[in-house]
Amino acid sequence: MSHVGVPHGGAKRRSVALLATGVLALPVLAGCGSSDEHGSGAKAAAPDIATASRARVADGGTLRWAVDAMPATLNTFQADADASTSRVAGAVLPSLFTLDRSGRPQLNGDYLESAKVIKQEPKQVVRYRINQKAVWSNGREIGAPDFVAQWRALSGRDSGFWTARNAGYDRIEKIEKGKDDLEVEVTFNKPYADWRSLFTPLYPKEVMSTPDTFNDGARKTLAATAGPFGVKRVDTGAKQVTLVRNPHWWGQPAKLDSLVLTAVPAEERTAALAAGSLDLADIGGPDAGRITLADKDGNNGQPLTHGPGSEVQPADALLNWAAAHGADGPEAEEAASRAAEQTRKDRQEYARQQAALHGYVVRKSLEPAFTQLAMNGSSGPLADERVRRAVARALDRKEIASDVLKPLGLPALPPGSHLALAGQEDYADNSGAVGGHDPRQAQALLADAGWTAGGARGTGQGTKAGSKPDASGTPAESGRPDASGKPQESAKPEASTQSDASSKPDASSKPDASARPEASKSSAGSLDDSKSGAASGDEKHQVAGAYAPKGTAAPAAAAPAAALGKNGKPLTLRFVLPSGPGSEVINSVGTKITQELDAVGIRTVVTKVDSAGYFKDHIASGDYDLAIYSWPATAYPATDARPIYAKPGVASDGSLLVDQNYTRVGTERIDQLFDRASGELNEKSARDLVKQADAHIWATAGSIPLYQRPELVAAKRGVANAGAFGFAAPVYQDIGFLKSAKRS
Repeated sequence: MSHVGVPHGGAKRRSVALLATGVLALPVLAGCGSSDEHGSGAKAAAPDIATASRARVADGGTLRWAVDAMPATLNTFQADADASTSRVAGAVLPSLFTLDRSGRPQLNGDYLESAKVIKQEPKQVVRYRINQKAVWSNGREIGAPDFVAQWRALSGRDSGFWTARNAGYDRIEKIEKGKDDLEVEVTFNKPYADWRSLFTPLYPKEVMSTPDTFNDGARKTLAATAGPFGVKRVDTGAKQVTLVRNPHWWGQPAKLDSLVLTAVPAEERTAALAAGSLDLADIGGPDAGRITLADKDGNNGQPLTHGPGSEVQPADALLNWAAAHGADGPEAEEAASRAAEQTRKDRQEYARQQAALHGYVVRKSLEPAFTQLAMNGSSGPLADERVRRAVARALDRKEIASDVLKPLGLPALPPGSHLALAGQEDYADNSGAVGGHDPRQAQALLADAGWTAGGARGTGQGTKAGSKPDASGTPAESGRPDASGKPQESAKPEASTQSDASSKPDASSKPDASARPEASKSSAGSLDDSKSGAASGDEKHQVAGAYAPKGTAAPAAAAPAAALGKNGKPLTLRFVLPSGPGSEVINSVGTKITQELDAVGIRTVVTKVDSAGYFKDHIASGDYDLAIYSWPATAYPATDARPIYAKPGVASDGSLLVDQNYTRVGTERIDQLFDRASGELNEKSARDLVKQADAHIWATAGSIPLYQRPELVAAKRGVANAGAFGFAAPVYQDIGFLKSAKRS
């Protein structure tokens, strides 16, 4: 699926933030799906890849696979690396550990015989035993020199290497050859729990040895490869990357002769599929719906009853035109004739495409990524933690997830964690730390924060949802930071800059009052859960301030409430959403959220911006109050998620240093838990610390996970071992066409 607004520059996480895209409300796709409940036993959605044994897959052929864009670089450690870069790397470079279908790292036997921690004291030492058959395409053995070169390039000690991240590599003290050339021993100067994340992908020393080869030498070509495929050609004119079977590959040989990655924009994929120029493509809901309808049409042999003009007849077109233009007689007849002719052409083209789309099937799973509502807590009303929690309690996450996923026949439960997804070992549902859907509690929290129905007196009822901002594009008195990210003088980012009351994390997974930003000013009075509406069994997650103090009055009505205000100012939040192709789901979800906020008295100003600049110009710069975007899941949350949730620092000019924490909300307690988890070598203890960190992230209410993203893939009939992979890494050498498939 195409991802609008992906931030390519400066990304430090293994995968960058995404936007949820595609229209997904097509009931024709419903069919299968899991109903596993969330909790420690929750299961990941199964991949849908038409698994077939290698004996059933034909030798040879070319598979044409759509990508969103040509890779700007073939070096995954550079800031402008993207999903296309990762796809090439997965096919041509060593991955020492890959993810299984549950998102858990597994040793890759094609490259390693073993990898384990052999010492913890006085320093952590990891020993890798390399597969004795593993060689680069230039004939050189994979060995310690490659590990050393990659460590030095990514350690951050030489600024000449333009790296996007150095997490983990900066903890390495030395790398040495073991008892022979097949053993590599890595010694760390600080314990590192996520050591399995390192050296994947592993580049040859020819790429990593100097700044020149690192920065420029691997952008369009690779000096050597060591995967089932190698890079034959990067053709920017044709927008294709051609990978061919690697004759030096020592593992199971690739079934395909070649794999061609072709850049095709999302809005052009239906036509490309219908033209037969693709074999595999991520798609959105409309394309998936058409393919499913094509399958039905092809099976029943009946004329099409859908598509252009299926509900608009020439006579209707005549009446519509005449009503609009006041025409009759010859003009009306001519308009009807034109409408009928255009309808005929449209339906012919649609029927032609539908006949061609019958050659494809839709494969579906849940993508390892979740979509969230982000709240900018640096200033304005959302600097108060109680207001953020009120927004969270106003949302019916289950209904939102159901609206997006249930029509697709996919599991439709909202994620209960920011740091893992169902099926992963780090997963636990910690959403009780902020509380479930409860408009009355949301209103009580707002009342406790001073936002009342009479508070906006003198300014009317405030700005209603969907109304237009002023000429600057900003609602009055918004108090947001300017485009540089520097807070305006009238609203200091207290919630992001105040220290926690306590500097030491406790051993419990339950956040306490000291975990809350001081700017929240919320009461830590006794909790009244008897009417809170929190999910049963979540009592252990309740935190001081998550609920309004006992006795706080809340309006009884569930219908849209009167606009709230405080000190003469209305409670109005600027909701920034993208526009353009692929943004339909975000906007549909945004509409649902504005309605739910309206029901508790929070008004929103919805501002549509160009998708191309949505992330860079608005999310990253802090030019929003509310926004929707997605984060990918990771097998290494202590490393990868820390920049997203770490407490922002303050630069000398007063601007916030947010790294990837675009909500600008964080606490020292969260940082401490991440730091402890990243250095904890006992895996169970490390997972417990990650779960504690997640509970605190929920309690700060900076971002609210809404749903796991759907993964919809169009696959040509007969394509085997490829499709909607979910968490699982593709096994590129097994991808191909079934021997029984009719080849075109």
